[in-house]
Amino acid sequence: MTPIRVLVADDHPVFRDGLCTLLRLYDEMRVIATASTGEEAVRLAVSERPDVVLMDLRMPGRGGVEATRRIHASAPEVNVVVLTMVDDDETIFSAIRAGARGYLHKESSADDVRRAVRAAANGDAIFGARIAHRLVEYFTAATPPTVPPLFPELTTGERAMLELMAAGLSNAEIARRLNLSPKTVRNRASAIVGKLRLRDRAEAIARARDAGLGQPH
Repeated sequence: MTPIRVLVADDHPVFRDGLCTLLRLYDEMRVIATASTGEEAVRLAVSERPDVVLMDLRMPGRGGVEATRRIHASAPEVNVVVLTMVDDDETIFSAIRAGARGYLHKESSADDVRRAVRAAANGDAIFGARIAHRLVEYFTAATPPTVPPLFPELTTGERAMLELMAAGLSNAEIARRLNLSPKTVRNRASAIVGKLRLRDRAEAIARARDAGLGQPH
């Protein structure tokens, strides 16, 4: 049987190395590469074309959701399984919309990870027990719970601007699109970074893309 070729993407060396050691115990799997950033995960997924990518979400630069979206667009035959500590509804649905075929919490057992890799390699979708329970609750509720707006700490205008930032528009382009002065755009960008408690504009853009903003409609 041809081994399942796996790419492991996680920025924590201890967890990444431990996961690779676990996967190498299984004769039907072969770790072909590892990545520590979203950009590296996309590059390796496109160049190496693994069967499965085990993807963390919180990594430097472009996070795992944006990396999953890019992999799905550039190499749709590569199946991404999210393996992360993050399990809030907003992130789960963002990852699924980005093209993830599975979603596991890092507290999952070794058997769960093995089953997920096998399922994804066969083109099936698989979710850990706690994630599956959340999805069932959401879709079977008589009245689905209202999903809170993204970044509720921002005003409507700031959220609109953040989406344009995530879409790659410059300050000048944003000013023209929203009919604002360049100074207002700069001030609003600073306010966004401050309210989200981030370091700079680049981090705000990465955070917005992880949440699904900036996608083509």
